[in-house]
Amino acid sequence: MESLFALTLMIVFFAFIFDFINGFHDTANTIATSVSTRALRPRAAIILAGVMNFLGAITFTGVAQTISKGVIDPFSIQDETTGLIIVMAALISAILWNLVTWLFGVPSSSSHAIIGSLAGAGIAALGFGALNYKGFIEIFQALIFSPIAAITIGFIVMKLFTIIFHNFSLVKTNRRFRLFQVFTAALQSFAHGTNDAQKTMGIITMALVASNYLTEVEIPLWVRIAAGLAMAMGTSVGGWRIVHTVGSKIMKIQPINGAAADLTSATIIFGFTMIHFPVSTTHVITSSILGVGSAERVRGVNWKMALNIVVTWVITLPFTALIGALIYHLLKWVL
Repeated sequence: MESLFALTLMIVFFAFIFDFINGFHDTANTIATSVSTRALRPRAAIILAGVMNFLGAITFTGVAQTISKGVIDPFSIQDETTGLIIVMAALISAILWNLVTWLFGVPSSSSHAIIGSLAGAGIAALGFGALNYKGFIEIFQALIFSPIAAITIGFIVMKLFTIIFHNFSLVKTNRRFRLFQVFTAALQSFAHGTNDAQKTMGIITMALVASNYLTEVEIPLWVRIAAGLAMAMGTSVGGWRIVHTVGSKIMKIQPINGAAADLTSATIIFGFTMIHFPVSTTHVITSSILGVGSAERVRGVNWKMALNIVVTWVITLPFTALIGALIYHLLKWVL
């Protein structure tokens, strides 16, 4: 019993490390456009993102419940130790992937990383029958559909903005949209918190169920608050490598572009939160920028950089699944 308690504590600790890293890895995306257009100073953007992420994190729990049972049903795992090692392996795998992609400044998906890692560790422990295929396919569909929706809606929103503000003074339009970007950055950060922080909550809840500390998938209040704080603290670190990539290397962003992209991604993320599905905020935000850029000028988009980002998206699930499986076997041998 003591060993189970110690292992559960370790999982909670690693979960908050993952959430902290997620804060500076993924949250950087939410403020990238507002910083690059100088709508917000970096320090102000970080404070705003941290506060709004925390508020978003403690407001909703539907995505956390989906994560806690959507990939692997914790109630189906008979051995408590095996269940906890699966969760631990998934967290370590996702943390490693996030750190490597952050070092190279590539905006990869923390959502893909944790879901791929969890699936890989679960298969390594219990075989392919361990996967909750219905839930896993639904999550996968949401992860695939959301960036497509973001590109499409981003394109439409930018076209509408172009038509509406066609006869306006460029200087006045930029000034007004810089002010509007303060609102859209806050909205996007709030939406990010409602979806991304809940993945950590779901992982911790899964561990608590697997170790019999919880008898139902209900997110404890302390988990919600702690996950929100961990992400807010991670946000305060910055993540400027990702900001530089998203805010300047994909396309040259003007205030009107940034506002259109922020509004699009916030709408997509929050929409999926309301139906309890996790999405990759990285995918959604980057895809929104691609859609907005395509609406204005297709050649203005750095498609080579976009291709590099897409390749990272594609390889994240299989690579993290493999890493998760390897780490599971290593932890099983050590523990």
